[in-house]
Amino acid sequence: MPPSADTLPPPASNTPQWEPGNLANPHAVADKAQRVNRMFSAIARSYDLNNHLHSLWIDQHWRSVAVKTAAVKPTDIVADVACGTGDLSLAFAKAQPARVIGLDFCHPMLQGATHKTQRCSSDRPVGFYEGDALRLPLRDKSVDVVSIAFGIRNVADWGRAIDEFYRVLRPGGRLIILEFSLPRNAVLRAMYNFYFWKVIPFSATLISGDKTGAYRYLPRSVDTFISTNQMQARMEQAGFKDISAAALTFGICYCYRGVLPHD
Repeated sequence: MPPSADTLPPPASNTPQWEPGNLANPHAVADKAQRVNRMFSAIARSYDLNNHLHSLWIDQHWRSVAVKTAAVKPTDIVADVACGTGDLSLAFAKAQPARVIGLDFCHPMLQGATHKTQRCSSDRPVGFYEGDALRLPLRDKSVDVVSIAFGIRNVADWGRAIDEFYRVLRPGGRLIILEFSLPRNAVLRAMYNFYFWKVIPFSATLISGDKTGAYRYLPRSVDTFISTNQMQARMEQAGFKDISAAALTFGICYCYRGVLPHD
């Protein structure tokens, strides 16, 4: 078992990754995957605190919505992709599926997730493993639910990732995606943008000691990511049916759902 996050030395990757030159559209940067990995390695220690604090703990509600939307059954195997420090994986475990598999390509984040399992009261097995969303270490048609929370925009090729999710799901399986968006109401959008672009980069960087530019990347990566219509269209192109997109908290977050049709 890897050491707990509390005993880890400061990450060696806390060097600038996102600067004005590559922030115009971070999704177009050729080495995006490597930069994202180094970024998350640097902020792993403070990731949970910043998530909860800057969402005013609403992120926990969003994850509970994702679990309910998945309609978990006792026989289900759940694969939580880009699981980070494991909050959604452990929320799924409370729904009592047969098994939960947490996958992430950033090792320091997985160390934090593994540490959490020691305090988890669920009697359902939760395992955390290194795995890339574009090359999941899972067999074809081997899981019943694939989830990804606030990770799809960080993947180098999000469309290919959706195809990969389709590959590993069994017929009748559900894909659940949580992702940030921007409020449609002009007043709320202006208030949110001030908080997102001004407050969070300052306070989250102060808390984390981050030098990678992670909290400058965050608002820019949301602002330049695809629309809800494009996400749903790509899910349909991959072969998913019964696609829905539920706006949460005035449209700050969306919960997408798609179902793999039965053969």
